[in-house]
This record gives sequence, C-alpha cells and structure tokens, in this order.
Amino acid sequence: MPSQDFASKVTVTLVGTATAIINIDGVNFLTDPAFDPANVEYDVGVAILKRTDELALNLENLPPIDAVLLSHEDHPDNLDTLGRTLLNGRRIFTTMDGAKNLAPRPGVRGLQPWESVSLELCGKPFKITATPCKHLPGGECIGFVIESPSFGTSEDGRPNVVYFSGDTVYTSELAEGLRQRFHTKLAVLSLGGAMAPVGEEPIMITMDGKQGAQLMREIGAELMAPMHFNAWGHFMEKGDALREALAAHPDINARVRWLPPGVPQHLL
Repeated sequence: MPSQDFASKVTVTLVGTATAIINIDGVNFLTDPAFDPANVEYDVGVAILKRTDELALNLENLPPIDAVLLSHEDHPDNLDTLGRTLLNGRRIFTTMDGAKNLAPRPGVRGLQPWESVSLELCGKPFKITATPCKHLPGGECIGFVIESPSFGTSEDGRPNVVYFSGDTVYTSELAEGLRQRFHTKLAVLSLGGAMAPVGEEPIMITMDGKQGAQLMREIGAELMAPMHFNAWGHFMEKGDALREALAAHPDINARVRWLPPGVPQHLL
C-alpha cells in the first residue's frame, strides 16, 4: 500500500559487506562496523574466515557517527578488531548478549526482538525497534527498524520505516511481524546466501536472492538495497549470481537499488 507524508531524506553509503552509513536528515547510523584490511584471517571455530576485498571507506574517512546498529558482536564480518575501536564512546544498539559482552561501554543498549526504544539524535526524534533474526544456531542476532515522525504513515496508518535486516534467513515470524507493524519504505538487506559448516551438512545463515525477494514481497517493501554478498568465501551467492537470482523476480527486481561502494545513494 503506498505511503504518504514522507518528509525525510535518506541516503545509504556502502562501506563493505554489512557495513553501511544510513543517513537520515543528516543523522548518521552505522551498521555492523567491520574495518580490518583485506586478507586478515579469523578462526571462528567451525571455519577460517577471510575478506578478500578492500573497503570503500576506512575509519578516517567516516563522517561523524551518531548511532551504531550492531546486529551481533561475535562474528568478524559484522564486527572486527578495528570496528570495535569505533564503538568506544558511541551510542550502540545490539543484542542482549552483545550488550553484556561489550560492557562496560555506557552507550550500549541491548534489545530483545520487537523491543523498541525512543531517542533523540541531533535534535531529531527516532524510534528504534529490534527485529528477530535466524542466524547461526545458539547465537543472538537482531535487525533494526528505524522510524521518525517525519516519515509519516501509509494509507492504512502503519508508520513508514527504514529496515536493516541484520544477518538472517527468511522466517514467517519476521515477515508477519514487519507487515503487521510497519510500512517499509526501504529494506537494507544482508544477502549473499552465507553458509556455515555446522552439523552434518552446511546450513544457510543469511538470505539469498530468492529469500530476499520473498521477504520484500510479503512485507510490501517499496525499495531494496542489497549488501553482504561479496568478499567472503562463505557467501555462496555473490555479485552476478545474486543479480541473476533477483532478476528471476521481476516485480521485486524493479525495486532493487544497488549500492556502489563508497558513494552515497539518495534512495528516499
């Protein structure tokens, strides 16, 4: 259902993997800060992970960051060594376990799925709601919905929002919860079909293009900005493969806005 009264400007700048700057009326939200150089190896127990591409922006290139949306703090493609240094002195939203593990940083706030917190950043009011994720078994992970009075509402009265998925596969709980509560103007989705070698066979721990298209369709999102689909060996659906997967869903593909690394994209 179309929205009305959206009176904000939203740009998204892809840094790399799941790290992006979501700028809303001059307020900068940073997602999943990972800033280590390429080819650093990480032993995560079940695998050795390594990013092969350099980032589009380094720490010294970042604008002032007003809040960090950290889907989980225990995987290096979402928070690495240099990314952790950026957390000091910041306002951070993350999982309950993440808040404990990042203590004693006073700016960290842990959220349960569907829990909301209201705050003011740079004089602008926001409401942040955590969304459920199904990622690696046994770990906590959340996504985030951002809303503000200047976003207005859809014709049926649901608040217009910007959604960052965090690392998750498609679940009906997620789709139904988003559809019932919000009208999604922009969905920034972590895709790539990441696989984890746990159990007898590897399991998918982030959406691929097919699941991303399904989620978009079911929540009625207006635009999708894909990320988290290059540079790591455990991503099974990288660049061209992801484009082909989304092209198989023409209704959704028409709503996709690709993010050139390091270049702010005015999406709303």
